[in-house]
Amino acid sequence: MASRLGIVLTATVLFGGVIGGAVAPALALDPSAGDPAAGEKVFRKCQACHAVGADAKSKTGPALTGVIGRPAGKVEGFSYSPALTKEAEAGLVWTPDKIGEFLTNPKGFLPGTKMSFAGLRKDQERADLIAYLATFP
Repeated sequence: MASRLGIVLTATVLFGGVIGGAVAPALALDPSAGDPAAGEKVFRKCQACHAVGADAKSKTGPALTGVIGRPAGKVEGFSYSPALTKEAEAGLVWTPDKIGEFLTNPKGFLPGTKMSFAGLRKDQERADLIAYLATFP
């Protein structure tokens, strides 16, 4: 019985379920749950379109330096999709939660986005990537 309870609790925390009426945080949405070094490897999937770092320039996608906590659609000189522009005007801010949701399924989160990436299905990959991006304020 104890091992089953441990499995349930572990799964609940990893997948952001409910325990006793309180919502457990999803692993992928908490930057402290991620490993920045592993996130740097995950970022390789992003680097064809995005750059990060002090001298990062926008490519097909906007530069991601300082993305965590930044209002959406604010990289100067980048031409965003009308869908993202609309969400930005409505107040979308790239919190770790919102980045995690977007990275899970970009077109599902934001229909009409120009981002053609299918998404990161693994919670740990998203957590690692968010932790990596957090190292570039």
